[in-house]
Amino acid sequence: MPNRLKINIRTKIIISYLLVLVSLGVFLWIVSGRMTSLQQEADFIGQHDIEVHKLAHEIEKNMLELVNGQRGFVITGDTSYLEPYKEALSIWETNYNKLVQLIEDNSSQVRELTSIKNNIETWIEVAGQPAVRLKQAGQNEEALQFFINDPGQPAMETLRSQFTAFRTTEREMTAARVDQMKNRNNELLIMMYGLWGAIALITLAGAYLLSRSIVNPITQVTGMIREIAEGGNLSRRITVNTRDEVHTLAAETNKLLANVSRQSWIKDQVAVMSALLQNADTLDTLTRFFTHRTAGVLGVPYAALFLSSQQEQLVKAAAFADPDGEPWNKVRDRFSPGEGLVGQCMVEKRMLIIDDIPPNYIRIESGLGDAEPTGLLVAPVILEDEVLAVLELALFKPMGQSDIQLLEQFLNIFGNALNGMSRKMEIQKLYQESQALNEELQVQSEELQAHSTEIERYARQVEQSSSYKSQFLANMSHELRTPLNSMLILSQILFENKNRNLSDEEQNYAAVIHKSGSELLTLINDILDLSKVEAGKLQIEMDTVNLSEIPDLMHNYFGKTAENKNLQFNIEIQPDVPTTILSDVTRLLQILRNLISNAVKFTEKGSVILSIRTVSQVYTEEYQLNERAIVFEVSDTGIGISPENLDPIFEAFRQGDEATARKFGGTGLGLTISLQLAHLLRGHITAESQAGVGSKFTLYLPARPAHLKENETERMFLLPEAAAAAEQPVTAQLTVTNVTNVEDSESDPVQRFENQTVLIVDDDIRNVYGLANVLEKVNMRVLTAQNGYECLEMLEAGDSIDVILMDIMMPEMDGFETLKRIRQQSEYDDLPIIILSARAMKEEKERCLSAGAAAYVVKPAKLSDVLGAITSAVMKDSVAF
Repeated sequence: MPNRLKINIRTKIIISYLLVLVSLGVFLWIVSGRMTSLQQEADFIGQHDIEVHKLAHEIEKNMLELVNGQRGFVITGDTSYLEPYKEALSIWETNYNKLVQLIEDNSSQVRELTSIKNNIETWIEVAGQPAVRLKQAGQNEEALQFFINDPGQPAMETLRSQFTAFRTTEREMTAARVDQMKNRNNELLIMMYGLWGAIALITLAGAYLLSRSIVNPITQVTGMIREIAEGGNLSRRITVNTRDEVHTLAAETNKLLANVSRQSWIKDQVAVMSALLQNADTLDTLTRFFTHRTAGVLGVPYAALFLSSQQEQLVKAAAFADPDGEPWNKVRDRFSPGEGLVGQCMVEKRMLIIDDIPPNYIRIESGLGDAEPTGLLVAPVILEDEVLAVLELALFKPMGQSDIQLLEQFLNIFGNALNGMSRKMEIQKLYQESQALNEELQVQSEELQAHSTEIERYARQVEQSSSYKSQFLANMSHELRTPLNSMLILSQILFENKNRNLSDEEQNYAAVIHKSGSELLTLINDILDLSKVEAGKLQIEMDTVNLSEIPDLMHNYFGKTAENKNLQFNIEIQPDVPTTILSDVTRLLQILRNLISNAVKFTEKGSVILSIRTVSQVYTEEYQLNERAIVFEVSDTGIGISPENLDPIFEAFRQGDEATARKFGGTGLGLTISLQLAHLLRGHITAESQAGVGSKFTLYLPARPAHLKENETERMFLLPEAAAAAEQPVTAQLTVTNVTNVEDSESDPVQRFENQTVLIVDDDIRNVYGLANVLEKVNMRVLTAQNGYECLEMLEAGDSIDVILMDIMMPEMDGFETLKRIRQQSEYDDLPIIILSARAMKEEKERCLSAGAAAYVVKPAKLSDVLGAITSAVMKDSVAF
């Protein structure tokens, strides 16, 4: 209905509200009219009836005043009684006239009131006035007799009954009016309820019709959209019969559906084209699929595709409905850039659309006839700003915007497919070339596989050999340190000769034995250090190092030896050298001891000098350091090293020459270990020497400030104790601050250990014998056990034991397991247990200390170490030797 009135939702809402407002207005108008009527009736009752009753009462009162005044005056003769009499006589008619006016609409009451008037006038004429005149005339007897006879009595009786009847009638009439007003009030309430119900019905009906006119179309629209969304049928359209915003919404939704349907169709066509081009396995198939599909989808009668060749020309590769015969056989198949519309499209890289082409430009033929197209469209295929092809289309009608959009997507897909086909052809070519190479590589791969298998086998052998080597070194360390422990302890006891039962020569024998054992221990430590460095298992502990104490320490080490050889031993430290640096104090002292020891050993006369200074940076052939460095330079005037022997000087087990090795001895490991340790400290060692003149070994270390160490307890190593640690790689875990106390207490060991019981747990009788002799000499009571089981049995037997010295490697139950079992028993929480082990590995030490050992002493141990550890354990202190 084109001429149908369009009422929008806003108008519908306004109309519905206006309808409600009009209904409320009518309701208020009717109710107000009835309320006014009721108010008038109430006012009439309140004013008319009350006034009637009042005037009737006033007239009756006037009558009583007439009677009372007449009687009082007649009886008493007092003229004061005449005042109310006269007043009542003068106003009763006024009240009567007012009352008549009020009840003039009631003829019966008017007649009743007229009768009352007549009776009042009769009484006044018959009784009232005559009695007063007699009394005023002094005729008292006649007046009294007149009063006694009372001729006005009948009139008075009549008046009383008349007044009673009049008032009764008025009350009945008032009651009737009140009842009538109540009835009308009830009628008003009923009417109000009825009108409210009518308005409610009108409102509900309007709301229903309004909501129906709004909700139903919206529900219809949303339902249709839901069906389209769930069913995917974009061809359906929404139909709405209203002429409001919902109709507009439906129309716009239909437009959206049409657009979405078109876009969906475009996507479907793009997907089909993409799948079709993916199935093409040759360039000819690819171009033919694209040209035919594009012409079919867009409905064009003619299409030609030109590909860009390596000669920068466009060559015709495929066509749809290509005409044949005269004059169409003259159509060109090749274009240069800028030549014709095809070449121009390649140059401009944009789509060209030509309308109203001239007649006979080209004819499209079919089985039913032929026709001329009306327009041309020439579009480039561009990928990465390069024209790969140009498509030419003949049109019967102008192409719509959506068709152009679809064509552009087709061109993009074809560009990617064409590029992929080109790459595929290149890959196939390369693949064929690589096939030959693969055959050659296969042969080489088989050879490499054989070599790889051999290398893996060799690597496993090397790994296994390294494992055997580590195990061998550990076992060797234990097996060598165990007899060395007893040998060093016993030789030291013999050398001290406290019982004075040995000759000087025998004491020298004991000294030689102790010295040889110490040298053997040094060799063992060097071999173990070298093996750890090579295996990458040597750990560096960076801490604060006090450089100012190095001179005194080195003098203590080598001063006496240099003096015995008549050598000058000087230490020079420059003022700019920092007091402290961050490094590993143990490894630093080990390096310096090795360098100075070699210098003293290989110098027969002259001097040995240790110089300490700083440099801003280091640049040598083998080492560069772009920061401040500490330089430790050890120079001597010894035998020197020839140039041919200087390069291998840092190799393991190498010395200057065979003659030097035979004359001065040594293993040749000191410099090797020192160089490796320097590398671990981020430093380096260089050597300069001249045969017969002397040598100079220089140690470079980063001068890192000690405050760079964060999140650790700040403390400073006292170098003498660190030096002892360098000489004894793994020792008891005791605190530095109590060393002096321990040494002082050793001045009276007999008194200190008197009445103390020690349990030695070791399966090597030599160690037990050596330790027992030492401890018994300081008045300790010595008990022994050969394994962990015997130790536990002795504890369970209740023997009073003050301290336990225990080995680790024992049969049946080793020391570590025994230590754990003892610590599991709460009654032995305070029993000191000192580990005496030939295992010099740090991890072994930490393992035992964490399990509850009071100290860890490495065999072979000095007597002072053993006694110091026992002293500290008994005192419940911890000291580091």
